[in-house]
Amino acid sequence: MSVPHHSTPASSRRNLLRASGLAGLVVAGSAVATGPAQAAPDRTGNVLRLDTVAALRALNTKPLTHGTQAVVAGYRTPGDGGTMALRWDNKSTATHNGGTVIAPNGTTNTGRWHQLHTGTLDFRTFGHFDADTPADNALDAMVNDPTVHRIEAHTDLLLTQRHLYNRSNIELDFGGHHLHTTGIEKNTHDNPFGAVLSFRGTPTDTTVKHTLSAAMPDLSDLFEVGDASKFAVGQWWAVEINALAGKYEKEIQRLVQVTDVVDAAHIRVNYQIGWDLAAGRTLTWTRVEPVDRAHVRNMVFEGWGEDEMTGSHPVAYEYAVRCDVSGIEAVGTFWPVVMRRWCTYYRTEQCSLTNPKSVTYGGAGYLTQQIYCLYGHVEDCHTSNARHLNDFTASAYCYVTNCHGDGDDEGPFVTHGQFEHDLVYTGNSGLMTFANSGAAWGGRAKRITVRRHACSWFVARVKITDLTLEDVLVIGKESLSGSGMLWVNADGVQMRGCTATGPLIVSRASDLSARPNVIADSSFAFAAGAEITQAGVTVPLTLHRSTLKGVDGAVFNGTGPLVLDQCTLTGSKDTAPVSLAHADITVLGGELRDTGLKLTSAKNQRLRVEGTRLSGTNKDGALLARTGSGRTVDWQLSGLDSTAPEGTAHVLVTDGINRYRATGSTFSGGRLELRPAGFGGDSHLLHTGCVEDGTERTALPDESERVAHTAATLRF
Repeated sequence: MSVPHHSTPASSRRNLLRASGLAGLVVAGSAVATGPAQAAPDRTGNVLRLDTVAALRALNTKPLTHGTQAVVAGYRTPGDGGTMALRWDNKSTATHNGGTVIAPNGTTNTGRWHQLHTGTLDFRTFGHFDADTPADNALDAMVNDPTVHRIEAHTDLLLTQRHLYNRSNIELDFGGHHLHTTGIEKNTHDNPFGAVLSFRGTPTDTTVKHTLSAAMPDLSDLFEVGDASKFAVGQWWAVEINALAGKYEKEIQRLVQVTDVVDAAHIRVNYQIGWDLAAGRTLTWTRVEPVDRAHVRNMVFEGWGEDEMTGSHPVAYEYAVRCDVSGIEAVGTFWPVVMRRWCTYYRTEQCSLTNPKSVTYGGAGYLTQQIYCLYGHVEDCHTSNARHLNDFTASAYCYVTNCHGDGDDEGPFVTHGQFEHDLVYTGNSGLMTFANSGAAWGGRAKRITVRRHACSWFVARVKITDLTLEDVLVIGKESLSGSGMLWVNADGVQMRGCTATGPLIVSRASDLSARPNVIADSSFAFAAGAEITQAGVTVPLTLHRSTLKGVDGAVFNGTGPLVLDQCTLTGSKDTAPVSLAHADITVLGGELRDTGLKLTSAKNQRLRVEGTRLSGTNKDGALLARTGSGRTVDWQLSGLDSTAPEGTAHVLVTDGINRYRATGSTFSGGRLELRPAGFGGDSHLLHTGCVEDGTERTALPDESERVAHTAATLRF
């Protein structure tokens, strides 16, 4: 049973201080007088109580002693959230800012009220409670105060300036309130760093330039610098290599930290390179004093303006480390919502962008753009009708997780192709393209992994080395021409569990990888006449346990070895079979239905078919056939199980040089047409140990020392 009691003035005072969060900021045991504020202070001990800042400024401060403390119950009215504790400094000449520094009315002499705080400040203590009045001066006062480490907003705000700070160890939390930018000052031309909140570290005048005397291998973190005494452990440097043929074709542009001075000529940094560098390449190092741990969180950002000069966007970082952004819900921005360049160690999470002002102007309409970035993580983000959700340019060792873009025809997930490497995407959705900006940037990327991704279009056709795709789903849509495709570069590509309703296209634009090109456990569909491998695919390609639907007249134009292992290919009875130009083709198991294999190269070819089922027919009326006569084709058929209707050839050979061997195979129905004209000169034919069930031999050469087709074969 509780015992009721009445408040005393002292207990009311304690409750006021507890409620305002100021109990720890006033002198212990101090009394707060009751009654209205007067021109002369009403006080008990050293603590004054006043209702508003206006009352505080109206005080007669002449009787006050240095260090007198005051509690203001509100900024404009008691309890409005602008509550604060202050201390009188009778020698201060600091500039009045209406929040952390408050000057008495009508004076420019010494004496100021200084807000007492623990490092956390609130826009309400500067008199900002809505978006009617710009809060730019208050923001500057708080950010530029080195004693402040956290700034909070508890109401909507209006900012009309583009703020540039060089400030570390600070967090701006807008509490999920709207940040408006109506009437914001004009930006400069082509300046995505002209954000409302821009943080920029300082490149110093200290530079080191050195030409490598020896090659640097991939994954090296040991750098030759000439004179290592110019570096110290813990320093940050922006390192950049000289360009190759393209103007921007540079393998290294990173903000790195020195972790060890190894010897007189070498240092180690916190980055393992992603590309082999030849001797003679030149690295330029610039020492940087980065912004560190400047975080922006929790706002609804209302973009304003229509173009690069008038448009607004919330956040930008340059030369920054460990600077995180979270909880920004942006609408109608122009430049990227979160713009980064020369950034290392960061997170962008739980951010979104809807309906940016432009998706066609270069660099506009992004959620986040990251240039020369390292060790970044973008997570739980979303875009609607935007250009790019995530763009990496010359960045490495970054992760994108659970991010989704709808209205995604412009491509939510992209890389620039400026030597990005070691990027991982997991559990995302939205159109994806890699390294698509052109030769001037190098058009290269390496070791990109995409897992559990869903999109309408996936293209990685240029110089993408060691691409790994796992459980990627591509479903085309009527509104986007060409969608449904999955296009990859045969330079160490490995795919597993992928599906595309449009074509699979394999091309080859680079040759750096040491690992095989493998597509496994996947399913693809094709339009008639689709080109599956392009002529530049000169390296081995293997498809394991995969399904290729609608291969009506499909073309494999590559020339390197091709393996179809336990694959299913289906076509239509009234369309052409699959054409293959690959020099060496191996078909192991699997099934071909209503299609066939036609060898079309102008050079020699070998076809090895083992344990495969063939059935149905096609427009050509032949399941296995060749074109041309001026070359040699090796036919190696083992364990084949072929069923064809009347008039369809299991094997059709009409001319050229042919070395034919069929063993242990079963032919049901249909016909065998191996014309004598195809078995002259260096040709041979061995057809043995086979079963022909109702199969017509429409043409075979007479047996000879190079031809045998009757022994040990059952025909009925």
